[in-house]
Amino acid sequence: MNFAEMTAKMAAGNGFIAALDQSGGSTPKALAGYGIGEDAWTTEAEMFDLIHSMRERIITSPAFDGSKVIGAILFERTMDGTAGGKPVPQALIDKGVVPFIKIDKGLEAEENGVQLMKPMPELDALLARSKALGVFGTKERSVINSANRAGIAAVVKQQFEVGQQVLAHGMMPIIEPEVNIKSETRAECDAILLDEILKNLAELPEGQQVMLKLSLPVEPGKFDPLVDHPKVLRVVALSGGYKRPEACVELSKNRGIIASFSRALLEDLRHQMTQAEFDAALGEAIDQIYRGSTQKI
Repeated sequence: MNFAEMTAKMAAGNGFIAALDQSGGSTPKALAGYGIGEDAWTTEAEMFDLIHSMRERIITSPAFDGSKVIGAILFERTMDGTAGGKPVPQALIDKGVVPFIKIDKGLEAEENGVQLMKPMPELDALLARSKALGVFGTKERSVINSANRAGIAAVVKQQFEVGQQVLAHGMMPIIEPEVNIKSETRAECDAILLDEILKNLAELPEGQQVMLKLSLPVEPGKFDPLVDHPKVLRVVALSGGYKRPEACVELSKNRGIIASFSRALLEDLRHQMTQAEFDAALGEAIDQIYRGSTQKI
């Protein structure tokens, strides 16, 4: 797939984006869910080797291909590794899966009800390296915890500024201002977030597009104006802590939005499974998320 073919697949492909981008802080939890306890490693390098083995097992599984999984978001170390003897981005492309890279370096402390992204001084170098490996786009996450307009405006402004940096490298940004699904003001957060995203989209130069990764809204259809917006290539949803069945039900209520799930994709996979058991469990998860992404209520 070339860039134009990847763009077309992201714009209209039936399926969802797998989020395989757990980073340092979330890796022990991901490994624990996979059945590997913290006593299994003594160094950070060993920990990352274990999570990479899990991701390689997913990517090389016959259940994981571009017919239902149209994209995959990678952690930087995963992007630099191999799967089935190939560089991971190429292994994905060969399966018809569009590769993305997680670029944020974590979150600042909460202020005005939100957590901005930490500075990314080496971003240009990472973007150039990712592009050279065939990576199509990026993903960058902030968090919104309460309905503070000034805070939400700051999150969205920062996201679009980083998005412009990504676009300048000829890559597609996935802008992710996550609303905490445990927030007591979720509905108000959704409304303010929609306003602020629309303002920033209006300022985006003609001919440019971004993707959006959002928490599923309290009110189904709330983000329809973003789904229909000419400057939005695709809207995808994070599971945000929902278990997979509930996440898929909520997803199915929102037309035009596809999944970009991490925990909800991986929750039934275990290190101890035989390959046949692993492939079957992964296949069932993929099928369920695919249905939530493509069959709308």
